[in-house]
Amino acid sequence: MELNRDKVIVRTSFIGIAVNVVLVLFKMAVGLVANSIAIILDAVNNLSDVLSSSITIVGTKLASKAPDKKHPYGHGRVEYITSVVISVIVLLAGITSMRESIEKIIHPVKTNYSIYTIIIISVAILAKFILGRYVKGTGKKLNSQSLIASGSDALFDAVLSFTTLVGAVINMIWGLQLEGILGALISVIIIKAGIDMLREGLSSIIGLRTDSEITDNVKDTVASFEQVHGVYDLTLHNYGPTKLIGSVHIEVDDNMTAREIHELTRKISEKIIEEFGIILTVGIYASNTSEEYEKYKTIVKEEIKKHPEVLQMHGLYIEDERKLLSFDIVVDFDHDGEKVKKEIAENLSKKITEYNIYIVLDSDFSDI
Repeated sequence: MELNRDKVIVRTSFIGIAVNVVLVLFKMAVGLVANSIAIILDAVNNLSDVLSSSITIVGTKLASKAPDKKHPYGHGRVEYITSVVISVIVLLAGITSMRESIEKIIHPVKTNYSIYTIIIISVAILAKFILGRYVKGTGKKLNSQSLIASGSDALFDAVLSFTTLVGAVINMIWGLQLEGILGALISVIIIKAGIDMLREGLSSIIGLRTDSEITDNVKDTVASFEQVHGVYDLTLHNYGPTKLIGSVHIEVDDNMTAREIHELTRKISEKIIEEFGIILTVGIYASNTSEEYEKYKTIVKEEIKKHPEVLQMHGLYIEDERKLLSFDIVVDFDHDGEKVKKEIAENLSKKITEYNIYIVLDSDFSDI
C-alpha cells in the first residue's frame, strides 16, 4: 500500500514537471515577444513549480526509506520537511516577482500583444487548471501535503494567468499599460500562498491534533469490546502521513485477572492495526465493583459540573488500604489546569474526609 502510494506521488510529480516545462517555454517565448513582465513572471513561477515537483520526488524517496537504528520510527516526516522547502521556494519567487513588478511600475515598458499571444495564454490557463485539479485531487486521496500544496499552487497560477490575460486584452483594446500592477498583484498572492504553505508545513512538523474522524473511529472500535466500560487518553503520534503510533486507556472491572486483561488488550491492539494501520498500546483503569463506589462517584461528578472548563473526568478509583480516592481530569487548554485541579481537590477534601484526594491532570490530545 505504502509502495503504491509513493509510486503515484512520484508519477504525479513527473507529470507536473513535464507540463510545467512546456508552459515555461511557451510563456517565456510569448513574454519576450510581447515584452510582458507579467507573462515572464508567470513563466518564472512555472519554473519554480518544476523545482517543487522535483523536490517532492526526492522527498518521497527519502520518506519511504525503511526504519533504521537511528530512526526507528521511519523517515515519513521528511514529507513535511519537503513541504516546508517548497513553501520557501514559492515565497522567494513571490518576493522576487514583487521587486521586478515595482521596478516595472516605476519604469513602464511598452508591450506588444497579438491574438496569438491571447490564444497561447488561454491554452496555458486551461492546462494549468487541469493540472492543478489532478495534482491536488491525487494529493488529497493519498494524504500528501506536498502534492496538495503543488496542486493548489497550480490552480492559483491558473487564476493569476487569467489576470494576465485580462491585462493583455485591456492593452490591445485601450492601450493601457497594467503590467507592473498585475505583476505586483500576482506577487502579493504568491507571497501569501507561500506563507500559508510554510505555516501548514511547520505545524505538521511541530505536531498537529489528529483528525477527529480518525480518533472518533478508533475510540468507537475500542469501546465496542464488551469488557470495556470507557475509552480515555487516546494519544496518536504522527511519524508521516501514513504512520500513526499511540496509546489509549480503557476502563475495566477491578476483578479481572491478568490473563483476561492480557487477552483483551491484545485483541484491541490487533483490531486497531488491522482496521486503521495504527500501532496502539493499551493501558487500563480499574473500575471499583464495590457498592459505595457509586456514592463517591456521584459526589465527584457533582463537583466537576461546577467547572465547565473540565472537559472530562475518568479513571476514578478507591484504594481502601491507602485511603486514597484518585481520578484524572482533562482541562481545556485555555485555562490553568493546575489551578483548576487544586481547587477541585480542596473542595472534595471537605466533602470526602475519609479519603485523601489525588487528581492527575491529563492533556486534551484528542477530541473528547
